[in-house]
Amino acid sequence: MKSGLEGKIALVTGASSGIGEGIAIALASAGAIVAVSARRIDRLEALVKRIEAAGGKALALPGDMTVEAEAIKAVEDTVARLGRIDILINSAGIMQAGGIENCDLEEYRRVVDINLFATLYCCKAAVAHMLAQGGGDIVNISSLAGRKGGPMTSAYSASKHAVNSMTDGMRQELGDRTIRVSVLMPGATTTEVAENISNPQWRTAIRAHVSKEGAVLPAEIGETVVFMLSLPRRVNISEISVRPTIDTTA
Repeated sequence: MKSGLEGKIALVTGASSGIGEGIAIALASAGAIVAVSARRIDRLEALVKRIEAAGGKALALPGDMTVEAEAIKAVEDTVARLGRIDILINSAGIMQAGGIENCDLEEYRRVVDINLFATLYCCKAAVAHMLAQGGGDIVNISSLAGRKGGPMTSAYSASKHAVNSMTDGMRQELGDRTIRVSVLMPGATTTEVAENISNPQWRTAIRAHVSKEGAVLPAEIGETVVFMLSLPRRVNISEISVRPTIDTTA
């Protein structure tokens, strides 16, 4: 069965590694033309070369999605250079330890800026184009942490709870205007998410969590997104959780 994504124009943020990279490759493999955005231009250029070597089409649009003007520019450049924007995948995100006692407020703000506000900026910019062109798809990458809390995850969990709530509100607002909006909540996925965590104990714990036996691979998250987008237009998967098969607690 064809995916129905052939020739579709997609923008994937946070595409320089991990889940964003896996989704970009999967979309390109399904026939979409993919604009990829993140701060690390060298990583983006390498990704574009990888996609093109496999017969796909991609465009690097470096930028920091926490800067509203740069997030808007990523969307506008996608439309200007590729003609439209059919799919927006918001995958830019970070994790930090986030307990309340002696918490670093700047780190807390950074987590919320990237995980929530970067998503908001891109959605706001893309929706205007999708409404004008008659439809589109938005998939926001959240986390199973957006369904629970923990003693060291309050910053990350709070940001992902907010993404979940915002996404469901967008779905209700835009669904009857042919824009499907979904949230995808991965559990333990093998990525570099731990590498920027400043707390050494938490960094070690998360490294172990995302590299454990049975952890989901970014390519598998990519396949999941392709599945979501390939369903008939009348079907909107409003949310989907992806858990490792071996450790169901994620």
